[in-house]
Amino acid sequence: MILAAGLGTRLRPITYSVPKPMVSVCNRPVMEHIGRLLARHGFTEVIANLHWFPDTIREHFGDGSAFGLQLSYSPEEALLGTSGGVRKAADFLGDSFLVISGDALTDIDLTAMREFHESHDGVATLATRRVADTSQFGVAITDGEGRISGFQEKPDPAEALSDLANCGIYMLRSEIFEFFPPEGASKAAGPDDPPGFADWAMDVFPGLLEADVPFYSHEIDAYWNDIGNLEELRTGNFDALTRAVAVEPAGELISEARDGDGDGPAIVPPVLLGEGVEIGAGASVTGPAVIGDRSRIGSGAMVKEAVVLSDSVLPDGFVAAGGIVAGRSSAR
Repeated sequence: MILAAGLGTRLRPITYSVPKPMVSVCNRPVMEHIGRLLARHGFTEVIANLHWFPDTIREHFGDGSAFGLQLSYSPEEALLGTSGGVRKAADFLGDSFLVISGDALTDIDLTAMREFHESHDGVATLATRRVADTSQFGVAITDGEGRISGFQEKPDPAEALSDLANCGIYMLRSEIFEFFPPEGASKAAGPDDPPGFADWAMDVFPGLLEADVPFYSHEIDAYWNDIGNLEELRTGNFDALTRAVAVEPAGELISEARDGDGDGPAIVPPVLLGEGVEIGAGASVTGPAVIGDRSRIGSGAMVKEAVVLSDSVLPDGFVAAGGIVAGRSSAR
């Protein structure tokens, strides 16, 4: 199951008009990178929950066949929380299944994770990764065999009992649903949340710990970026451009410098140009930089170490340095 229903509030203003899974990394929606990863590792029967701009996701992915998937959808009229949407799709998911965020950038070896999951009798396997700053993540506390014995939510590094960040990638057995709260009893639900609301961190994982049910950490060293804010989105684009993460950029990769003689722009690689990009006379693009499909860089404009999202316009003479451009009239 791809989790694709969230609002992506930390990526505003971009996510005022698109769902977070459709935000572009190297000219592909981040959820497309996830879909391609699933197909490479043999996870082809997929369901995605939808809420925010659901038609945008449906129109891009369709039935999933273009990406090697058989894709179904589980719409949520009201958000059901991080695990409530999974419970809603339980009949589709069957006896053993994977849950992965549709808005994170990763090249995790899902085959290796599946092999570890099948090697133990626990009800769940959580992908974890060591991080330097635990204050930005929920961390899992484990014993010597990787069994999870507790969690801390965004602890100060001086107080952290673990540096294993929860990556939000889970392999689960259907018995997990026995430890969900009854509908209407979620500890994380607010007064306006629907009865089926449930949360992994507040409801399900504490339930496993209280019942002494074994579940395990699978530590990874793969690339993982949860694209939690605008700076992480920019970093993720540059990491994909420079192949720090094994994903497939879309467009023309410029790897040799162009000096801008005549009417052409000056380009200093690495630069990725999407389809239908127009760059005016006297403009310059200095990498790392990603220019989205159908974008226009005006005459004499300058782009330096920036991401220009699809359908954006930089006016003549405009300078965009070290940021993200999104919009048809100006950089911001």
